[in-house]
Amino acid sequence: MTVRVFSSLRRIFPAVIGLLMLAGCQDSGSSSTGSQDAVAGDAESDSESADAPSSRSGKIRICLLPKIKGISYFSSCFNGAREAADELGNVELIYDGPTDGDPRKQAEMIEQWTIEGVDVICVSPNAPDVVANAMKDAREAGIHVITWDADGTPESREFFINQATAQSIGEGMVRAMVSDLGSETEGEVVIISSDATSANQNTWIEAMKPALEKSKLKLATIKYPGENSSNALADAQDVIRKYNQLKGIFGISSVSFPGAAEAVEQSGLNGKVLVTGLSTPNDMKKFVQNGTVKSVILWNTVDLGYLTVYAAESLASGKLKSGAMSLKAGRLGEKQIVGDHVLLGDIIVFTKDNIDHYDF
Repeated sequence: MTVRVFSSLRRIFPAVIGLLMLAGCQDSGSSSTGSQDAVAGDAESDSESADAPSSRSGKIRICLLPKIKGISYFSSCFNGAREAADELGNVELIYDGPTDGDPRKQAEMIEQWTIEGVDVICVSPNAPDVVANAMKDAREAGIHVITWDADGTPESREFFINQATAQSIGEGMVRAMVSDLGSETEGEVVIISSDATSANQNTWIEAMKPALEKSKLKLATIKYPGENSSNALADAQDVIRKYNQLKGIFGISSVSFPGAAEAVEQSGLNGKVLVTGLSTPNDMKKFVQNGTVKSVILWNTVDLGYLTVYAAESLASGKLKSGAMSLKAGRLGEKQIVGDHVLLGDIIVFTKDNIDHYDF
């Protein structure tokens, strides 16, 4: 409610001041035409700025909000976003986020950007329900809101920039684990996720479960260390001690995967307990090279950030509207839109044969 009031005041305040000044002029007997014209001009200018890009430079102000700032996954997304902003030329890109993954801090940033009256807020929500109200308030204030990397509640955003379908990601991780294990596909596996509230990880897990049931692998447990590498390492060490038939660990966030791989390496179980999951190639190269990891699953994170800014600019400038079937996105060409999901593409499987060809 506070955000709505601030946003409304921001838009109507100059007009109110104008009326008060006019009333003052009439009460004092002054009827200077020049003064009245100046007030009218100010009010008209403010009215125009409500519909135009909010930056004083005339550029479209796009805010890119990651789950957590400072990790390589989101830093590489930002690199792609910055590339798109430079290429478009009419975008002022603002990149910020909590350094601890706290969704309440995400909500606070959305509220502040709403008060500032930016044009588009792009959110990767760590807990969709926590940030939903702030996102809805931003929309009610006339700001475009989209999600990227992770989706939010449907009513809180206009489009979701989707890196790949949940089915392709979940089934892809299981397929990689089965392939990496070869003939040793009977035993227990563990999933180390992120936060229990992380919507994208939860949808991937739901896609993994039926795929695991079709294999000979049994899901022993799911751990939720949050976006914390030390907690992920500790959780992986715990399951290694606890499950004697452990064959593999899925690290399904860019933080939990390196932590799980480190735990296996420290335990001297390279090749005996395999680790696969989702992370950037650069973070996993050393584990692939020493045999702890055979397959890394992800998408091109640079392209994800790039596509997000293109979609945001298209939305703010009126080129992207509800019901659109495709989006032109610079060097990525034309991207398909299914419903309100703008699709980047499919997963990439990084192995010892190709991982050195990627630098993100």
